[in-house]
Amino acid sequence: MITRKLSRRDALTHAGLLVGATVMGGPLPGARASAQPQSSPPARPFRYCLNMATIRGQNLGIVKEVEIAAQAGYDAIEPWIDTLQEYVNKGGALKDLAKRITDAGLTVEGAIGFAEWLVEDEERRARGLERAKRDMELAAQIGARRIAAPPAGATGLPKLDFVKGAERYRAMLELGDQAGLTVELELWGGSRNFGRLGECVGVAMESGHPKACVLADVFHLYKGGSDYRGIRLLGPDTIQVLHMNDYPSDPPREKIDDSYRVFPGDGTAPLVEILRALRKTGGRTILSLELFNRKYWAQDPLEAARTGLAKMKAVAEQAGG
Repeated sequence: MITRKLSRRDALTHAGLLVGATVMGGPLPGARASAQPQSSPPARPFRYCLNMATIRGQNLGIVKEVEIAAQAGYDAIEPWIDTLQEYVNKGGALKDLAKRITDAGLTVEGAIGFAEWLVEDEERRARGLERAKRDMELAAQIGARRIAAPPAGATGLPKLDFVKGAERYRAMLELGDQAGLTVELELWGGSRNFGRLGECVGVAMESGHPKACVLADVFHLYKGGSDYRGIRLLGPDTIQVLHMNDYPSDPPREKIDDSYRVFPGDGTAPLVEILRALRKTGGRTILSLELFNRKYWAQDPLEAARTGLAKMKAVAEQAGG
């Protein structure tokens, strides 16, 4: 067998061929060309979720709510913590509920609780953190990925110091780490604290936590006076879930409340523009239908859920999703 010692020049030449083939994407000399990998279809920019507030007025209980979401064709759900607690109080096992959700083809993209984690009073805040911990444990047992952290109990004065808000939000995020959940700082447009998108984003940023994010809401953007155009400054993980709804032009912004929320596309909100702005951030957003309209609570819950999903999808299609 004859061997030839490579000179330094030969070695460099061979190395250059390797690098060149790699950069150009071509096969190495003498190598068999492999079949080109099949490209997978691009992921949808939006997934569709039912926040159970939309059918809360029908008093169905969590098991029936899950059935409705699946039958209506949603991808995911956002249950309320008090409904989970009611299920447990009546003898339900959360592991059974988790299986029911999975078997229905649904994911739990978030959960809605109202722990007073932000308030100024230290004893009250400590109780709020304990409640938040219990809420997170409930949510985690059904496979929830996130839990909302609204400014419950701190919607009036005093206006909290920016740094304090960030520190208190970080405490919630750390509880979320223990439970395996992401804690979303929720925008409440009528609140003196966390009533504007910029404030929420700034507090999330200053928390210094890698999972910090903001739970935005079409109605609350309007109620708090935030301009949706600010979304263009955000990254793909900032707004992971958007509460979808619409609102009429009357009553005016200063007087409107949650009960006036209507199906997406039935009001005057710039929904298409908001969704386009979200798409440009590069994220994949969960669109979660959240309504508190008593007219819808008087409807058949499956009809209301189906109507809401169809209207969300229609708006998303206009936005290119």
